Amino acid sequence: MRWLFALLMLLLANPSYAAGEIGQKSGIVLVSIGGRPTIFAGPRTLAIDPQTRRWRSLARPAQIDGTVIAAVAQQERTALVQPAASTSTRIVIATLTDGRLVGRPLPSLPLLPDSTRVAWDGGALLAGGLDERRRSRLLRIDPSAQLTWDDVPVWPGGAALAALDVQNRARFVILSDGRQMRWRSNEGWVAVQAPPHPLVSNVVANAGQAHVLYALDEAGAATLYSYNTITDAWARRRPLPVASPSALAATTGGMLVVSLDRGVLRSWTVSVSPPRPGLAAIDLAIIAIYMLAMLAMGFNFYSRTRADNADEFFLGNRRIPFWAAGLSMFAGTIGSVNYLAYPAKSFETDWQYLMSKATYVGALIVVAIWLAPFFRRLNMVSVNTYLEDRFHLGIRLLASGLWIMLQLGARMGIILYLPALAINSMTGIDIIGCIVVVGVFTIVYTALGGMRAVVWTDVVQVFVLIGGALFAIGYIFYDVGFANVVDTTAAFHKTRAINLSFDVTQPTIWTFLVLAVLEGILCFPRDQIVMQRVLATSTPKEASWSILTFAAILMPSAILFYGIGTALFAFYRAHPGFLDPQLPIDAVFPTFIGTQLPHGVVGMVVAGVLAAAMGVLSGIINSVATLLSVDFYARLRRAPTQRQIVRFSEVASIVVGLIGMGIAILLSRLNVHSLLDLTIELGGVFGGSFAGAFPLGMFSTRTNWQGAAIGIVVSAIVTGAIWAMQAVHPYLYLAIAIFVTLVVGYLASLIFPPPQRSLDGLTVFTRARRSPPAERSPA
Repeated sequence: MRWLFALLMLLLANPSYAAGEIGQKSGIVLVSIGGRPTIFAGPRTLAIDPQTRRWRSLARPAQIDGTVIAAVAQQERTALVQPAASTSTRIVIATLTDGRLVGRPLPSLPLLPDSTRVAWDGGALLAGGLDERRRSRLLRIDPSAQLTWDDVPVWPGGAALAALDVQNRARFVILSDGRQMRWRSNEGWVAVQAPPHPLVSNVVANAGQAHVLYALDEAGAATLYSYNTITDAWARRRPLPVASPSALAATTGGMLVVSLDRGVLRSWTVSVSPPRPGLAAIDLAIIAIYMLAMLAMGFNFYSRTRADNADEFFLGNRRIPFWAAGLSMFAGTIGSVNYLAYPAKSFETDWQYLMSKATYVGALIVVAIWLAPFFRRLNMVSVNTYLEDRFHLGIRLLASGLWIMLQLGARMGIILYLPALAINSMTGIDIIGCIVVVGVFTIVYTALGGMRAVVWTDVVQVFVLIGGALFAIGYIFYDVGFANVVDTTAAFHKTRAINLSFDVTQPTIWTFLVLAVLEGILCFPRDQIVMQRVLATSTPKEASWSILTFAAILMPSAILFYGIGTALFAFYRAHPGFLDPQLPIDAVFPTFIGTQLPHGVVGMVVAGVLAAAMGVLSGIINSVATLLSVDFYARLRRAPTQRQIVRFSEVASIVVGLIGMGIAILLSRLNVHSLLDLTIELGGVFGGSFAGAFPLGMFSTRTNWQGAAIGIVVSAIVTGAIWAMQAVHPYLYLAIAIFVTLVVGYLASLIFPPPQRSLDGLTVFTRARRSPPAERSPA
């Protein structure tokens, strides 16, 4: 953060001035208010002038008159702690308005001033300490809504509070007897690893998404330690430059230390980020060979199939072998989310999300037997053609547009951002540069080679990404020991997979079963990426075998990726100092790759990360370009030629890829806690409403296009409202959206006349009435 660097430079440049203003024996509270560094020392207040970049006195309003004994900042607002009386404490919410300090007092806090510790808990403020009867209490208030402090569950044992913090959606307290305890809503207060030494200061600095920084007294020397809230492990980082710092504050790379000694104010920044070794020449050579090989495959198919044949470009002339189509489905749906975000999720939590894959495999078997042959017989290019045949052109265009929005808004950016984050975590290479390089290579070979290039590069990429994952987990077992990994994960219940709770805010087995039926079976045709590979096979039987191939490798790969996260938990539990506190949780696997694996192997595993991303990215680019070409350009333009359709698709591939790169760059500027959770949320919000139109058409002869349109719109509104309220677990968004589309769509259809067009071959009740149609041309 810029203000911290400015603070460092100005303190060093003007030590005597600052010390004179503050006074030799004044207590110092250092905090950010409205993004400006501010020092409270007795009655005086100093802040950085944004124009001159120098310290100047800042007038205090009447609401902040008096001594400030502690402070904690959150974005534009800061909570200041002041003694109100001997038995109560004042909390003032301070902000900067037009350069002036503004204070808004909160209701009186019934805690002894010297015992009070505060921390932000989301949008609320948490305060703990002793009341006038010397009882430990913990209170909470929402400064924007509440008028009173509410008691919340307090830690057991009655010990006084030494430090309070909220990190990674949990509350942490360090007590006067040396214990540390954690509170979560689903488990209450539990004892966790105590600090190895006494606290030097009650100042707590959150680092990244899962670490907390403390200054501990190590044999009389103040030393910076980090605590990992996931692995429950402490790590010694480095000694502080002074034994008794006057003030501490969090910085981007660690902690800012301020010391007032003999009238001179000094400051230092202490970093906690370990060095990143970077990529060696052999790693770069391996990555370059892999990238160039993918590009060469694209040029090869472009030179061999440059016949301006739309069916060749979109479906490979329907001659893709079933096993290659199945592997391509896997590569096109798994990608960097599985390779990086799944290990991060199991590292942070457990295996409960794995059940979504187990139930989905069961759904795929049903699809292979029933739905894949049904749709392959229709000989479509765009799966949304079915919605036009069954309902109306408008439903086809609406569903196609929503699916394109889903891929662009909820998938492409995340999938492209993840490998860039991985490479940055390993080497420090600029994230935006990584996004551009990976994006450009993928765009080129996809736009040139069409479906054949996508499928056959996917086949290569599956072997690369699985090979890299196997080596990574094998190395962890070798380093930590298989028995130690098993013991650690068992002690922390890291392989818990089945949640039988009926709580709709949790990832339960019931949620996954509902999703398997609604999304995995009834709405399976909604995904153009998978269906395009089904449609690219030569016969309905081959289409079924392609789905079964996909199902056969899905569960073993999911176990592998979740196993990596569990093994990483054991590794960083044993070696807590190896993990960079500043990096997001999603970077845990790439951090391990870049810092622990030997050179040469790093290059191969990085190639696996890129393969995971490029496989999905190429599939999205190709499928979105297909829908833009077939559902919009070829359908709405008057009699376009095959050549025009192919040229349009090539241009669309480039534009779609560039949009994905832009969204990935935007994501790199945001602080997203879990990219997996974000993918699930956006997929449910944007992807469920139109998906329900497929079962609405397949399983009823009474539904009509008017009812389908109403169902889709109402579903989108309802799902958006549930998302805004966060009423259920994100995994249920998709199920709710599909259910609403089905119910509302069917009931609304009863208001309008039954469909007048022939439904032969378009529902499960009428599919035997006509012979399969001839091969359809996109034009």
